[in-house]
Amino acid sequence: MAKRIQFRAHGGPEVLEFVDYEPAAPGPNQVRVENKAIGLNFIDTYFRSGLYAPPALPSGLGAEGAGVVDAVGSGVTRFKVGDRVAYGSGPLGAYSELHVLPEANLVKLPDEISFETAAGVMLKGLTVQYLLRQTYELKGGETILFHAAAGGVGSLACQWAKALGVKLIGTVSSKEKAELAKANGAWATIDYSHENVAERVLALTDGKKVPVVYDGVGKDTWLTSLDSVAPRGLVVSFGNASGAVDGVNLGILSAKGSLYVTRPTLATYANNAENLQRMADELFEMIISGKIKVDISQRYSLADAAKAQTELSARRTTGSTILLP
Repeated sequence: MAKRIQFRAHGGPEVLEFVDYEPAAPGPNQVRVENKAIGLNFIDTYFRSGLYAPPALPSGLGAEGAGVVDAVGSGVTRFKVGDRVAYGSGPLGAYSELHVLPEANLVKLPDEISFETAAGVMLKGLTVQYLLRQTYELKGGETILFHAAAGGVGSLACQWAKALGVKLIGTVSSKEKAELAKANGAWATIDYSHENVAERVLALTDGKKVPVVYDGVGKDTWLTSLDSVAPRGLVVSFGNASGAVDGVNLGILSAKGSLYVTRPTLATYANNAENLQRMADELFEMIISGKIKVDISQRYSLADAAKAQTELSARRTTGSTILLP
């Protein structure tokens, strides 16, 4: 028997249960991982609440973790028992002591990267990799807008942007978070609790606005993002922290300056084992070189996952949060 977090119905953090379960044996081309650390992410709350539908109920939760290979199924060629591995793209069930995944969803974890660091950075770091290096490939010299710059993804984006020679304007909700974003490399910050973001962007860019806005907040920042991007610029809507963007009249893109919008996901970038490992290797190199430091600001026991999600949803966290089995 092992322990895991599951939910039988959608709802708030109170629906999460800490239960005993019988771990499955890995099937063909599958690997079972003994988790040493587990990542906590906003997308976990989307599955719990019902915004995203899990395959079935009751359901496990979580898609990110790091640990040691515990068992391998037939046909597995890239990993053996005892290998250090990490993952950031599911399937659901990472909130557990043992987790079975497709071999293609795992990456080899260098000895220089700790399990806690990997669990705190895989999903967020791979997200930043595809946002800054693929969705809109930053070359250096650009000025960009990144919402929620003090959060888990934002903290990494600030550092990566600075390493690329990019001026990142980050939105934050407090003086403390502004200081954190600046410490991580943000060129400028805007406190949306009392500043008009679009007006500040206009001032910071001498009226030019920005070529790209990275928006993981969603509903609450949608119009602000459109008003901050330059004509023919790109709004990258990659998350729903405040709720999903819906009811959009495409005509608004014309009215705001022939804008482009994309709604990317990690799954379509890390769509095979080769691409996933390549993206992870670039992320790991940024960490090993010291260009990115992973801030594990909160640690909770696996049993306290509901409390951890409550703090995350209330935006009382900074950096990364991990669960420890």
